[in-house]
Amino acid sequence: MNSMNILIVGVGGQGTLLASKLMGKIFIDSGFDVKVSEVHGMSQRGGSVVTYVRAGEKVFSPVIDLGEADMIISFEALESARWLPYLKKGGTIISNTAQIDPMPVIMGNAQYPENVLGRIQDLGVKVVSADALSLAEQAGSAKAVNIVLLAIAAKELGISKEECLEAIRATVPQKTIEVNEKAFELGYNI
Repeated sequence: MNSMNILIVGVGGQGTLLASKLMGKIFIDSGFDVKVSEVHGMSQRGGSVVTYVRAGEKVFSPVIDLGEADMIISFEALESARWLPYLKKGGTIISNTAQIDPMPVIMGNAQYPENVLGRIQDLGVKVVSADALSLAEQAGSAKAVNIVLLAIAAKELGISKEECLEAIRATVPQKTIEVNEKAFELGYNI
């Protein structure tokens, strides 16, 4: 790997920041220079949240511009569409199939678009999707959606299970290690 640009996107409170911290640690532990930039937006109000993770031999800026992301890890289907312009040609979207209604939908001023991920695939984009919430719940906590998606991304990137599990054990609170390990296994083995 010469370099890797990853956008981690979701809605406030979904664990995107922990996922970016883990992804950064995995790359650092593999010997890469890493830059991470967090943009919280209206995260406390369920607004869009994005984190940039850049890794390579030498990385000078944490920012990923339009058309430069190798991968987008999306915690919510509509966020995949919102951030699609940042994906480079030949890039991959890893997405949770969950749908969280944005405020215009909640207020009845708009409808949630149908088949968001299918429409993105129709554009020729590689989309790997899973019901990460169900897998996280199966592991023991709905809060482990981020770990499920991280596992799917790690497998797609060819990162070993052991490297990721080490990073998880070193980063998450002790009392959540077992649930996070289960969530990672379920995501990695899809």
